Amino acid sequence: MPPDSLREKLRGVIAFPVTPFRADWSLDLDGLRKNLRALLAHPVCAVVAAAGTGELYSLTPAEHLAVVKMTIEEVKGRVPVLAGTGFNPALAVELAQASAKAGVSGILAFPPYYPTPDAEGVLAYYRAIAHATPLGLIIYSRDWFAPGPGLVAKLAEIPTLIAWKDGQGDLRRFQMIRRELGSRLHWIGGAGDDMVPGYYSMGVRTYTSSIANVAPKLSLRLHTLASAGHSEELDAIMAELVIPLYEFRARRKGYEVSVMKTMMDQIGLIGSQVRPPLVDVTAKERDELRAVLEKWKPWL
Repeated sequence: MPPDSLREKLRGVIAFPVTPFRADWSLDLDGLRKNLRALLAHPVCAVVAAAGTGELYSLTPAEHLAVVKMTIEEVKGRVPVLAGTGFNPALAVELAQASAKAGVSGILAFPPYYPTPDAEGVLAYYRAIAHATPLGLIIYSRDWFAPGPGLVAKLAEIPTLIAWKDGQGDLRRFQMIRRELGSRLHWIGGAGDDMVPGYYSMGVRTYTSSIANVAPKLSLRLHTLASAGHSEELDAIMAELVIPLYEFRARRKGYEVSVMKTMMDQIGLIGSQVRPPLVDVTAKERDELRAVLEKWKPWL
């Protein structure tokens, strides 16, 4: 898919499926297939294979490719499939090229392993990923990588860079970057479903949803309501369903994945355990999440 064509398709909810594992931490591709079939019954605008919620950093290159291929097989061209990549230039290029050969529509680039490198090194890292394939590139600003408008403007000189995914939720900085770059990039809200009202109040109309693993109907409703502007229904959904979930997820590092996997197991999907260094929720917390899901029933 040409980069400009991909950019035009990224409107609405982008889903980030989890990567299921068996009890011995091996890949559960049958579980992934089941989850994707449930997800794709809903009109998400794209699917990202093996990204943050999909535990990219715990996968080997062979496992990464297996997840990408299974996702492409199940999506069947209905929506774009993006592949996550990162680590270092050599691995990032290897994962991107293997994913491109498998048939993905674009690449989502995570920050490199080394925290706070010089700007020149950052530029070289992302240029290497971009040059690895002709596909559209999306840069994911997360964790330590929180560049200002100047560095983003330099990155925007990469011809295949089509979009910027904010993963910090710093709306002030995001606003300054968007003011500097304007329409050069497509802007994606990526810090969480709980940030949808803030992102959409700025004019963003695409966001990445981990809630879509459990309740795609809820993710899509957030997009519809926020696109139409402030409403009592949006406030109510945020207060009753979304914010309490994100408070729960903030209890421990890695719970943004563990909690969603547990909720998936509890509704008959395949979430399974997480791989270290992430940790699973406790038995007591599983009971708490069952109570959370009682309120979610209309959206399941």
